[in-house]
Amino acid sequence: MLRSVRTYFLSPKAHNTVRTETEVRRHHDLSQHDISPLFRLEELKGLNLYECSMEEIQQHLSEGHFTSVDYVEFCLQRIHNVNPYLECIIEINPDATKIAAELDDERRQGKARGILHGVPILVKDNMATKDKMQTTAGSWALLGSIVPRDAHVVSLLRRAGAIILGHANMSEWASVRSSNYSTGYSPRGGQVRNPYNLSSSPYGSSSGSAVAVSANIVPVSFGTETDASIIGPASINGIVGIKPTVGLTSRAGVIPISKSMDTVGSFGRTVADAVHGLNAIVGSDERDAMTCSSSRSQRKDYSKYLTTKGSLKGARFGLPNKRCWEFVAKDIRETALTVLKAIQEAGADVVEVDFPCAEDRIPGDGNWDWTYGKPSESEFSVVQVEAFQEINAYLSELSETRMKTLEDVFEYNQKNSGTEGAKPGDHSAFPTGQNNFQQILQSCGEATETYYQALHYTQQKCRTEGIDAALKDNKTNTVFDALILFDRKGAGQQLAAQAGYPIICIPIGVDSAGLPFSLSLHHTAWKEDVLIRWASAIEDLVHQISGWRCTPEYREHLSKNIPVVDKSS
Repeated sequence: MLRSVRTYFLSPKAHNTVRTETEVRRHHDLSQHDISPLFRLEELKGLNLYECSMEEIQQHLSEGHFTSVDYVEFCLQRIHNVNPYLECIIEINPDATKIAAELDDERRQGKARGILHGVPILVKDNMATKDKMQTTAGSWALLGSIVPRDAHVVSLLRRAGAIILGHANMSEWASVRSSNYSTGYSPRGGQVRNPYNLSSSPYGSSSGSAVAVSANIVPVSFGTETDASIIGPASINGIVGIKPTVGLTSRAGVIPISKSMDTVGSFGRTVADAVHGLNAIVGSDERDAMTCSSSRSQRKDYSKYLTTKGSLKGARFGLPNKRCWEFVAKDIRETALTVLKAIQEAGADVVEVDFPCAEDRIPGDGNWDWTYGKPSESEFSVVQVEAFQEINAYLSELSETRMKTLEDVFEYNQKNSGTEGAKPGDHSAFPTGQNNFQQILQSCGEATETYYQALHYTQQKCRTEGIDAALKDNKTNTVFDALILFDRKGAGQQLAAQAGYPIICIPIGVDSAGLPFSLSLHHTAWKEDVLIRWASAIEDLVHQISGWRCTPEYREHLSKNIPVVDKSS
C-alpha cells in the first residue's frame, strides 16, 4: 500500500552545511535511512510547492503569488541542492531566467498561452535544442556539435510557453550502444540515481527525465522510448509515464534508434500533469512521415478525457496472465490484488486473459530482452538496420563536428576508451564495450530479407496475435476497455514497443525494498484518449484508498557505485 510521508523543510544554510549521513542524523535526530529532509523542497514566497500540480502552479502564477522568474530560480536552487546526488540533469539552460522574464511580461499583458505558460520543464539530452545548450545523447563525441534546428517537439513546447530549463541525463545513446550497460549512465552526465534508493537502478534510458519529476525538480518532463525507456523509469521512480502510439508525436530532431518504434512521451507526478505535457507535443510534422501518414496525429485536448473513479462502473479490463501476471513478485502482488479488488468494487470487471503470442515474444524468465528469438524473429534485427540509417541521417545534419557517421562515433569511442568504454573491461558502466554499435555497423543499414521478416514477425505477433487479440472478449464478442499489467521486469512492455502501441503507467505502491511499482494500461494504436480515461479513474481510486503517491526517501544517498546494482527485479 502507499505510505504517507512526512514533509520537511531545510533552510539554504542547512543544505550547504550538512555533509554526511551521520551529521544529518545528529542534526535532525533521524534514523539511518530517513535522510529525506536533505532533499525536501523549500517554500517559495511562503508557499509549499512539494508535489504541487500543474494546475496549482498555473493558479499561483496567474494570481501573482510568484512569477515565472521566481519559479525558475526556485527550480535552479532545487537542482543545486539535489543534482549532485541524483545526477539527473546534464545541462542547465543559461537563458532560462531571461525566457521566464519574457513570459512574465506576456502574462502581465494578458497573453498567457495555456497551462505550460511560464512553467520550467526538462527534455531528454537526445532532443535537439537550437540554443546555448548541447545535444549529445550523453556522449562526449557530440560535444560542441551544432544542431540545425529545434526538435519538433521542442519547438511545440516553446510555442506552448514552456521554459526549457535544461537537458535531462540519460543512458548514453539511449541504450543502443551496448548489450550490457549501467542504465542511466552517460560519460558526460554521470550515473542517474533512483531517488528512492540511490544504489538501485533508475531503469531505462529516459531515467534522468523521470527522476527529475519524481524528485520534484520540475512538474513535467519529456523522454523517448524505443522499448521500455519511458514506462520503465516512470514505474521504478514512482511517477506517471505516457508512451504514445508511434506517429502521434514527431521524432524529427531527436537522436534516433528505430523509425518503427521510437516515440516521444511525457512524465508527470499525476495523470493530469503527464497529459498536459502530452497535449503540448502532439501533432503532425512534415519532417516525420509517420506523423503525416495518419490524421490521428492532429492536435486534440486529451485533458478532456480525464475522469474520476466513478467512471469505472461498467468498465471491463483484461488481465494478461501467461508470462505477465504469473511473473508478478509476491510483495507486489499483494498490493496489486488490493487495487484490483478496489477496481471491481467500483463496478468494473477484471477478466483473466492471455496474449496468444506470450510464449513467442516474452522470454521464459519474464525479463526484458530485445534480442529474443532467432534473427528473423528478433526485434534487434530491426533495430540494427534502422539505427544505422537513422543515426547517420541525424549526424549528417550537424555542423561543427567530425561525427558525420556512426562509424565516426565508433572510432571516437575507440580512441577515448577511458571515458567511453569502447572495449569490454575499459569501463565498468559498459561491460560489453560498444558491441551493439559494432553489430549495427556490420549491418550497413541494409534492409535484407531477415530485416523484413523480423519487422513483419514482431509486428504481427505483438499486434494481431498480441495486444489486439487479448483485447477481444470472445465470450461477449466485445472489446475490453483496456489491458492491465503489473510489469516490473519489462517483457510485457516490449509487446507495446514492437507493436508501436500506447501505454500509460501509474504508481500504486512500493515493494518490500521500498522501490515503487506501477499499474500499466495497454490498448491498440491511437487509443491514448481511452487510456487516459481509465488511468485517471484508477489513479483517483488509488489515491482514495491510500493517499498520495509514496515520495522518495533517498536511501543510501551517499552511494556512488557504477554500475548501479539493479534491485528492481
